[in-house]
Amino acid sequence: MSTIPSYTDLTRDISRNLNPLRTHNADVMQGFGALSKAAMAAGALDEKTKELIAMAIGVANRCDGCLGFHAKALVRLGATPEEFREMLGVAVYMGGGPSLMYAANALAAFEEFSTAQG
Repeated sequence: MSTIPSYTDLTRDISRNLNPLRTHNADVMQGFGALSKAAMAAGALDEKTKELIAMAIGVANRCDGCLGFHAKALVRLGATPEEFREMLGVAVYMGGGPSLMYAANALAAFEEFSTAQG
């Protein structure tokens, strides 16, 4: 059983908990935001492909917040369940057993946001 009540709640709580950093470390947060915008902008790779890569890294690094934010983005970008599961296969290949455990959580996050958008 997951210790995370829901990825919707998790992403909302993380966003709220970042508010002090937005206030007291505004330059750092603005810099991170600019880095994110530049890295995720469409180029040779489209935004959905970049989000799939980001999710795979989140799985391999076992980052719960990453699972939530990138699952939400992938649903918004129209990723299919088939694309998502295929990406999880690569993440597990690269990260081994611990990534397999997080792949299950990533799938739960994707399904949660897909149902909410539904």
